Amino acid sequence: NGTAAPMDMGPQLGTPPCSPPSQQPTVEDDFQFICCERCRKESPNLKLLTCLHTLCLDCLSENKPIGQCPLCRTAIPQASGIPNMDNLLFTNLQARLSIYKKISDSRGPSCSRCQGEAVTVWCSECEEFLCTKCFEDHQWFFKKRSHEAKKVEELRADSAHRFLEDTRKSCNLFCSSPGHANQGHISSIYCKKCKRALCCSCALLDSHHAHFCDIRSETQRRQEELGALSQELKQKRSGFEATYAGLKDEAARLERAQQEMREVIRQRVEQLVGLIRQEEEELLGLVEAGQEQGRRELSRELERVEGVLRRMEAGERLVEKMNLYATEQEVMDMQPFVKDSLEELQRLQPPVTGDRTQPGDLTECRARLQAL
Repeated sequence: NGTAAPMDMGPQLGTPPCSPPSQQPTVEDDFQFICCERCRKESPNLKLLTCLHTLCLDCLSENKPIGQCPLCRTAIPQASGIPNMDNLLFTNLQARLSIYKKISDSRGPSCSRCQGEAVTVWCSECEEFLCTKCFEDHQWFFKKRSHEAKKVEELRADSAHRFLEDTRKSCNLFCSSPGHANQGHISSIYCKKCKRALCCSCALLDSHHAHFCDIRSETQRRQEELGALSQELKQKRSGFEATYAGLKDEAARLERAQQEMREVIRQRVEQLVGLIRQEEEELLGLVEAGQEQGRRELSRELERVEGVLRRMEAGERLVEKMNLYATEQEVMDMQPFVKDSLEELQRLQPPVTGDRTQPGDLTECRARLQAL
């Protein structure tokens, strides 16, 4: 009659939905590693460098003139500065996480087919959200295929880690032959000679292929190979970590030595400044003492010369007035006394300033300054 019962592996739509956990860690916190390691943003164009850092095209374009990884300074071999290898893992994880975010959203996604009804099921093979009616059509159409479908409520209750694990197991590897890649031929055989995934038809009809093995064993071998290399790197990493710790200790010792030398220089300079200040005080005191003595001597000399000048001025004035106004009697009485005073003034000689030692000589101070 054109109808078929739902397959046993599908979810039972009549069962009550599972209640989501009360608290779940945010997906953004758990899966920051899938973002660009420089700008920390999600991008559909993630490139894997030879240093195994993952950067988006925007960060690589900004880094083009340098030609080095901005995180570890490893040279980028491509002349364009853009690596050829895409980080398919992180890009696919972003796509699968976007599906989980739609599932976790309180409003929920819409049906991928009818775009209107409430979603109840997600098919991991078709990667579609389905309402109840579309799910029944889906089960009838794919009744001979083992499509794994789960209820959206159950997926919402699980963690993002579990969702990514389940979707990883359901991924298919398509045939690498040019004519089969776009036709959906599933690869189950791996040719060790040409190192390509093939479908059964290509493996049987093409005689150039040999040394076959199944895809699962080849992927397992590659994973084990990467695991062995990772273990070897872990052992070697301990040596690098020890070297890194030693370099950090050496850098810390250099920093401490630099700080100690700076402190010693500061203390020594302060000591020198104190000694110079002390020497300054002593020299200023010496200059002050010498100058004070010179000032006293010069003051006495000035007073003596000034007194002589005043006596000469007084004698000249007295002789002039006697010539003008003195009587004969006054001349006879005063002349001997005035004559003796004038003769005494005549015997006086002015001091020669250039021939005598200056009391305020700064020779000692100049010598100490030169030595300092």
